[in-house]
This record gives sequence, C-alpha cells and structure tokens, in this order.
Amino acid sequence: MGTEFNLSQILEDLESTSTLEEMSAAALRLRDMLKIDHITYHWVDGAGDQYGCTTYPDAWAERYREKSYHRIDPVIVGCFQRFHPVNWKKLDWSGKVSKTLLQDALEHGVGNQGYSIPLRGPGGQFALFTVNHTCDDLSWEKFVEVYGRDLILIAHYFNRKALEFEKERQPDAARALSPREVDAITLLAMGYSRAQVAHSLSISEHTLRVYIESARSKLGALNTTHAIATALSRGLIVV
Repeated sequence: MGTEFNLSQILEDLESTSTLEEMSAAALRLRDMLKIDHITYHWVDGAGDQYGCTTYPDAWAERYREKSYHRIDPVIVGCFQRFHPVNWKKLDWSGKVSKTLLQDALEHGVGNQGYSIPLRGPGGQFALFTVNHTCDDLSWEKFVEVYGRDLILIAHYFNRKALEFEKERQPDAARALSPREVDAITLLAMGYSRAQVAHSLSISEHTLRVYIESARSKLGALNTTHAIATALSRGLIVV
C-alpha cells in the first residue's frame, strides 16, 4: 500500500478529463498507483439522485442504491457535519442500522478502513471523495499521514471536474428561508431537540416539522442534518 507518485501528473491526468468515463479511468489509475483497494467520488444531489465513479464491485454499488444506504450511511451523515477529512474508525458505528450496513459492505468487498473528504460546491452542492482499503489500523494511519494532503487536493480536482461537465446537476440557487425556518434550523444546529425547539418557538412539534420540511426542500437537502450543514455552509444561519 502506498508508493511514490507524481502528484502533478495525477492532477494533469484529471485536468484532461471531460466525461464520467474518463474520470472513472483516472480513479482506477490512481487506485493502482496508491496500491489500495478502492477509490470513490460520490455526489448525491438534492433530488436524491446519485452520481459519481467508484472502483467498488458492481454488486455493492447496486446494493447501496437499492437499500438507499446514502440516507443512513454514517460516513455521509458524519461528513455532512464536518468540513475536514474523516477517518471511518472515528465515526459512530454503534447503532443497529449502522452495524448492518457495515457488515453488508464488508461482505461485498469494501475494505475495513476508509478516509473520506467532504466536498462543497456552489449552491450547497455536497459530495465525498473516499479512499478505502483492508489493513490494520497502524498501517492505515501511516498511509493517511503520508498521502492525506495530496488526497485533499486530488479530491477537489475530482469535484471541480464533475461540476464542469455535469452543469445540469448543479443545485439551483436556494430560495430564501423564512424567519421561522431560520430560527428552527438554528436551534437544531445548536443541539436542541425537536421538543426543545418547539417549546422555545412556542409552536407545536407538528408545526415545527412543517418548518423543517419547508427549509429542507428550499435547501435541496436530503434530510435535516444535510439541511443544517447546507444552511451553515451558505451563511444562512450562524451558530
């Protein structure tokens, strides 16, 4: 795992891509250079449509879509809440649903180690770039230490190119949130429970759900966590 490679050459390789197929080929070459199991660029848009390229087995990619795992994947949920790269081992996999997903992934050839880089673009666009491998924790920590900075730069090249040749997938500019929607999302971002938010705003939880769903729709978010992350990234709320 890991080898000396020419970062400039890799970036030039990515710069010359103009289709998803070419991006997929570049991902394969990078995977082989790094001598790791898998590389994935994953973009889920506001409509829930998934787009990107991966070296995961086709069976796992199909299984992931079939089960709509993107809605409960600890990697996606965790990265929505962060702006820095995430080591999978530091995420919360304790829940029953998360454990089921993880076991399913391992059975489909996904490695036990992962390093995902959150990517944010115009209009609240959110994507992930992930490297994945099977090895012990110490070996993975050394790999990330050596290649982490280069991977961040490579990840942003993947995202920039995807935005260039998939312009129709770029999120529409969000409609402005109402004052009540801003209040609701802000309090949730501060860690308040829904019951606490409803009490603070002197509204019922049913009315709160209406505000949250309206804000989520305007932001093109997949769920409440995504809505909070998008509102924060756009400066629509301040916590």
